[in-house]
Amino acid sequence: MKIINTMAITSLLPVSIQTDIQARADTLPATMRRIASVVLERPQVVVESTISELARACDTSDASIVRFCRAIGFNGYPQFKLQLTAELAKESVESTAGAGQYGADISPNDSLEEMVQKVAASEILGIRETLENLDAKALERIITRIEGAERVVLYGVGASNAGAQDLAQKLLRIGYTALAFYDAHHALVSAALLGDGDVAIGFSHGGRTKETIAFLQRAGRSGAFTVAISNSPVSPLAKAADEHLRTAVRETTFRSGAMASRIAQLTLVDYIFVGVARGHYARTVRALQTTHEVVQELRD
Repeated sequence: MKIINTMAITSLLPVSIQTDIQARADTLPATMRRIASVVLERPQVVVESTISELARACDTSDASIVRFCRAIGFNGYPQFKLQLTAELAKESVESTAGAGQYGADISPNDSLEEMVQKVAASEILGIRETLENLDAKALERIITRIEGAERVVLYGVGASNAGAQDLAQKLLRIGYTALAFYDAHHALVSAALLGDGDVAIGFSHGGRTKETIAFLQRAGRSGAFTVAISNSPVSPLAKAADEHLRTAVRETTFRSGAMASRIAQLTLVDYIFVGVARGHYARTVRALQTTHEVVQELRD
């Protein structure tokens, strides 16, 4: 990943195939979701199988496998198989080198060390792929709107509220009016009272949380500039927003993916905060110093 001063970002690697399939799976037709499930559960089956063998494993037809490959951005099965094989080989090398096994679920037979490695690998992968998939131009536009905002209102339900709360606290410390909501009534009331000078940001890993979608849609109708932070660029939340920033995280049965999604969201929060702060460097430094000193009085 190469970052230059203009904030133009060139990705040397796309978001991984497995992560992208998982992010898009809920939007696919039933037959394609079944194929996605088999591929995500046993990606090695693609390496070892012809298109007909994979079709039988997924209880479908060769034509459906081809349609699935095209739906996730490949010309056909040979290209999909080749690139997934390369991805699995790369991840195997990194796992052998001590990075942990990407996407591997935690099992009751894991030692504590193995469990820690798997969680760490999931979180490292989420941060790396979130950076590699970052839309720097969208990030710049979001930062500019926050810099000129009268209010920044943030929404997140459940685990996604952590990102909303963190960004609200960070912006508050440098002098912005920022509020985070998760209660549905309070959130909708706040959204109804927003206007053209406000920014509303919704956090949802899958981008399908009904409450967060409703909050952001109402904020948009009120005239606010709306931002979605989710794992899927085609999620309902992303479609409801003016701008979308994508996390890139693999989910697992044991929810290590859910832990990684929180880390990836907080990574984007830091990008936004630092971007806002750098534009008003002297003011930010003074605000951080002032707030540090006033809180320090309570610690003494």
